[in-house]
Amino acid sequence: MNFTEKLNKLGGLFKNKKVAILGFGKEGISTYHFIKKYFPETWLIISDINDSLVEKHPFLNKSLNTEIITGNNYLEVLNSADLIIKSPGISLKDSRFDKYEEKITNQTDLFLRLFSEQVIGITGTKGKSTTSSLLHHILQKNSIDSILVGNIGLPPFEIIENIEQDTFIVFEMSSHQLQNIGISPHISVLLNIFEEHLDHYNSFREYIKAKIDIAYYQNEKDFFIYNYDNLLLKSTIDKIGIKSKIFEYGLNKIDGDGIYIENSKIYSKNQNTIIEKGDTNFSRNIPGNHNLSNILAAIKVCEIIGLEYNKVINAISDFKSLEHRLEFVGTFNEISFYNDSISTIPEATIAALETIEKVDTLILGGFDRGINYESLAYYLVNSQVNNFIFLGEAGKRIHNEILKNGKEINKHFFFAENMYEVVELAFKITSKNASCLLSPAASSYDLFKNFEHRGNIFKETVLNYNKKSTH
Repeated sequence: MNFTEKLNKLGGLFKNKKVAILGFGKEGISTYHFIKKYFPETWLIISDINDSLVEKHPFLNKSLNTEIITGNNYLEVLNSADLIIKSPGISLKDSRFDKYEEKITNQTDLFLRLFSEQVIGITGTKGKSTTSSLLHHILQKNSIDSILVGNIGLPPFEIIENIEQDTFIVFEMSSHQLQNIGISPHISVLLNIFEEHLDHYNSFREYIKAKIDIAYYQNEKDFFIYNYDNLLLKSTIDKIGIKSKIFEYGLNKIDGDGIYIENSKIYSKNQNTIIEKGDTNFSRNIPGNHNLSNILAAIKVCEIIGLEYNKVINAISDFKSLEHRLEFVGTFNEISFYNDSISTIPEATIAALETIEKVDTLILGGFDRGINYESLAYYLVNSQVNNFIFLGEAGKRIHNEILKNGKEINKHFFFAENMYEVVELAFKITSKNASCLLSPAASSYDLFKNFEHRGNIFKETVLNYNKKSTH
């Protein structure tokens, strides 16, 4: 089926219907332009809580066949529209969504209807941006046509005209983008599932379902790759009747087909045939076992599409770590500062501490979403970290969990109201020739717009404080 035939099929969804775009952020805007270009006769309803939507986007004034609903009544569109294309940022926790679930879709679902056979979908609570970017980098370095889209910042509808028949579409998929899909990518990768986004879902089980849907709708011709080391993920997969060819990957031996590590060697296993691929001491700029696990997932995808192992390893050697992920800020006053603002869950902070050497000061906390911090507290009590700086309500709760351990704790605890206080404390209390790590294990939304904003403010404050203190 060519692109025109696919478009015609998709157009059947919109024919003689009022189609609502619920949420007019970056993805909502790209959905609007897609429909206006390919299906201009469609009656559109733009629905957004922002009252100043038209002032912000003047082109809406001249938009034909378009109705606009803004402000607190924006969810009235649930009743008036025949089809609702929901943006990822809008949570379905509101009970008003319950009886309209059947007519809610999203851009991810519509895009997969057009290009699922070319999509490599990657999701996971942590690691999806790094793994997606790494895979895209490997493909490009080997002159394979690849486009990177999704949660990393580029809505898929924005690149439709750049897709050729042999293009691989590496799609980083958040749980929000996977919610309400009815079709899965041809190659799906599930990196891990941890307790996260509890503010967005009615339950942790609902969050798990959204993640699993990346493979749930696959058929026998598709491929599913998942992390065998993630116990929750393994137990969940065992209970679901996934129809595709399943591959496992792990830092230790696996049960089924896939890729794994044993005695610092990488092995590929397929139908009881095991092939040694190489050592784990290859050159890489993304440190830590959690990134080695991400690399295994990317290697397995490349194996499926027929890319030679040595070419994959060569490409990995010059891949640079993404910003806010174990990012080295610099050494000032003989203290090494690291920005791991992406860390919004305990597991990410533990992974960071197991990667960065000589962490003397750890910055924790932020917006409290009710995550369980017991395992993190136990780990921290038994760690080599001496100083803890806590931010926000989550910071207070982590502190309380640490104190619950009931043993004499030879640690130093500090509380800060803002990033300047954090950095000022860090310079004063961190030992020379040691590290200070921002790895909060909490969301950023109390003091910052997002984790990127938090990380940037941390870096700016460190640099500015150092300048000030050296003058």
